[in-house]
Amino acid sequence: MSTTQSERLRELLEPLVTAQDLDLEEVSVSPAGKRRVLRVVVDSDEGVLLDTCAELSRAISDTLDGTDAMGAGEYVLEVTSPGADRPLTRHRHYVRATGRLVRFQLVAGGELTARVLAVDEEGLDLQVPGVKGRKPTVRRLAFDEVAKARVEIEFNRKAGEADHGDDNNGNKSDNSTEEEEA
Repeated sequence: MSTTQSERLRELLEPLVTAQDLDLEEVSVSPAGKRRVLRVVVDSDEGVLLDTCAELSRAISDTLDGTDAMGAGEYVLEVTSPGADRPLTRHRHYVRATGRLVRFQLVAGGELTARVLAVDEEGLDLQVPGVKGRKPTVRRLAFDEVAKARVEIEFNRKAGEADHGDDNNGNKSDNSTEEEEA
């Protein structure tokens, strides 16, 4: 049996989230003045539509109205998707970051910024950008070498750059070239 309110809420809300074909990333309750904020963070491989968040919010609200899971007192319910700069902590986060530029803090020290080409159970295949006119290189990084990882927001990615997953708009592509001459 769960002991904390967040664990109890997670158990209660997980079936509602999975019914929408979403992953429950986080459940948190935090004070906000005289009220509390219940934040439910959800995600999926295809992203999360605003309409889906609204439907899920109604389902969660109805479910919570029928229980004492939030206890007495007022609260605000927020159903949201993770921000673009959230930390990558689970295998599925890395899979969803395929094609994206990621900044890694390494266990051995130092940082590495590279594009995720592929993800398997042991680690990642990365494309490290070339410096001073040099060609990009491919590198393997095991998960146990990663202390922290976060997707880098790219505002100025050139349309012709190699793309191994999605474009700046999140659309999947078939671009199979490693690089193109400018």
